[in-house]
Amino acid sequence: MEVDILIVGTGVSALYLALNLSEKLNILMVSKTSVDETNSFLAQGGISVARNKADIPTFIEDTLKAGKYLNNKNSVEILAKESMDNIKNLIKLGVPFDTKNDKLCFTKEGAHSINRIVHVKDETGKGVSTVLLNEVLKRKNITLLENTTLIDLITNGNSCNGGRFIIKNANLNILNKIYSKKSLKPSLTTIIKDDTFTLNVFSKVTVLATGGIGGLFKDSTNMRSLTGDSIYLSLKHNIMLKDLDYIQIHPTALYTTHGSRRFLISEALRGEGAILLNSKGNRFVNELLPRDIVSKAILNEINSSINPYVYLDISFKDSDYLKNRFPAIYLKCLEEGLDLTKEPIKVSPAQHYFMGGIAVDLNSKTSMKNIYAIGETSCTGVHGANRLASNSLLEALVFSKRAALDINKNINSIPLIISKTKPINNDLIQIEEKMHQITINEFKRRLTDINVKLVNY
Repeated sequence: MEVDILIVGTGVSALYLALNLSEKLNILMVSKTSVDETNSFLAQGGISVARNKADIPTFIEDTLKAGKYLNNKNSVEILAKESMDNIKNLIKLGVPFDTKNDKLCFTKEGAHSINRIVHVKDETGKGVSTVLLNEVLKRKNITLLENTTLIDLITNGNSCNGGRFIIKNANLNILNKIYSKKSLKPSLTTIIKDDTFTLNVFSKVTVLATGGIGGLFKDSTNMRSLTGDSIYLSLKHNIMLKDLDYIQIHPTALYTTHGSRRFLISEALRGEGAILLNSKGNRFVNELLPRDIVSKAILNEINSSINPYVYLDISFKDSDYLKNRFPAIYLKCLEEGLDLTKEPIKVSPAQHYFMGGIAVDLNSKTSMKNIYAIGETSCTGVHGANRLASNSLLEALVFSKRAALDINKNINSIPLIISKTKPINNDLIQIEEKMHQITINEFKRRLTDINVKLVNY
């Protein structure tokens, strides 16, 4: 298959990038599973934004302080200065941010100096992703493929010419329909099984937006399918990586003894007044300190107690307010037999976010020609050693738009190169096991934070 732009991923960064690319470009977006199985859909709290020009320096300082001043300051300045324009763009697209008297509602989370976080109830990621996805589906120049796993990049020296995929649970009729609908050119498709085949996609530009690494961890709030695939491919093709040891542990995931993915209890609850209690019913930490500090405090309490959890209590707030402000969290707790309007709930830390990733410049370019990285896959340096709450979706928006503008500017000078490729192993399970093990070994080699090690791979 031959396209102008190949986007690997369907989270907020990928969707927003696609919408900011020229409609004259032929774009293919691929998802490893279903299009909505992304960390973006899980994001609860909201999106940080500099409320006005006067807030920009404070927002920058809050981000730098949370990141232990190991951030890329240029990236942080861009994040803050371009934040409001991107929020306004989302509003124009129809994202239903919470309002009061026709004005945006702003909440506060850990390490923020003021209330500056916009939100869609407690499902901000879902609210944003749904609107962006619906807009993408309207674009005739964009094709979406689900159940499509990136297993390799097509390269020529230090230049990327596309990607190689295995498509699951599909048949050739799907590609035939796509070709006829989009007038795409087929190339080198090899059937492996009745419902699985390989696909080579040749592109002028490839964009990696494959999300985080939580699927490699035993305890994580991430989708299990997010296993750092782009990290493996970067190692294989000598694409520069950065800050692999900067892995964020979220202080409050719902404690359960079943289920493969930990349900996040948003920091926004603590922003609205929720308190943390130890096994003796005592507060033990300032709940609005940066995430790494709160996580360490919780782990210390757990290590000195017989219980593998602490308690989060917001039951003293008005029950109707809680049900309206945090409907998804309220319902999830009810499923677990807990009523957060009446009792404290059990929480413990879990792997949540990856600050490191593929090193990129201020326009999301990687060290390899014709390949960009955006979202959690990339490392813009904006987060430093610890991400400030609700800066993840903002980073996804700001730097994917910058990538789109850079691609629009340069795409006409980039040739489409078709090349021969070697046959690949047709056993996807075997391929993924190798990818995951190599990636895990690299993280273990670089990892220094004992609190991350406690969460386990």
